[in-house]
Amino acid sequence: MKYTEEKALFAAALKEFAATLAEKIAQDDEWTIRGFIDVFKNIYTISADTKIVSKILELHLFPHFLSFAERTGYEIELATYQNWYPDLTFVKKANSDIKFAVDLKTTYRDEDYPGFCNGFTLGSHGEYFIDRTSTKNIQFPYEQYSGHFCLGIIYSRAELPKNEEFHVYTIDDVGSIPAVIRNFTFFAEEKWRIAGDKGGSGNTANIGSIQYIPDILSGNGVFAKAGEEYFDDYWANFGKMEVTDISGKRKKLSSFVEYLRYRNLPDTLNNPKPPKRKG
Repeated sequence: MKYTEEKALFAAALKEFAATLAEKIAQDDEWTIRGFIDVFKNIYTISADTKIVSKILELHLFPHFLSFAERTGYEIELATYQNWYPDLTFVKKANSDIKFAVDLKTTYRDEDYPGFCNGFTLGSHGEYFIDRTSTKNIQFPYEQYSGHFCLGIIYSRAELPKNEEFHVYTIDDVGSIPAVIRNFTFFAEEKWRIAGDKGGSGNTANIGSIQYIPDILSGNGVFAKAGEEYFDDYWANFGKMEVTDISGKRKKLSSFVEYLRYRNLPDTLNNPKPPKRKG
């Protein structure tokens, strides 16, 4: 991958930027967004539905991304279509060959298992991931990006009064409208460093993340010891390689441990698993 020095500089700047974002969108540890307003000055509350929260957070943060890009000498190109990768493409003004993919990801803490979150997807391991020259569902071919980053938001869901989402407030009530989410933690990391070895969303070809929050914040994912090369090879072949199980039956390879044995690689490349969830 080209421009490794630029990648290191961009990564450092993005992490520093991420560390400032909570103070820009929260007050007293609660989200400052409280609902939608109409021309009659009625405010309609929002629910804690993850898709709604994710989209509004993205809109709330976008002006700050524009400022960050301007300060660091980049322009932002948005994904042409909603389901394209990545959310944001940072293009260096002084050299348009230098591009970084930044996906915005949100997830909530699992209150039943302290230290864990619900996890998130890290993009497809389908056509554009396998064929690095493909333009299908991606803003630029994968090989043209000098780095692939996740800017993530981990939050806690607030306990709300029953049927709160049906409540309509006036503009004078804005200070009393409860926030649906709180307790934000922002991070920025290369996506391979926080990737797991399991799919992220049902039957779709998405890469899943790890879920142990301390490991997410330190970039200590499944492939952290092995490196990006093995992350790429594992996910490009996910669901294709077959191994023999203990009963002698053939099955699809579905873990990094199985991959290492399939490739005759040392088990020491596997990163130890985080603590188990305890209820």
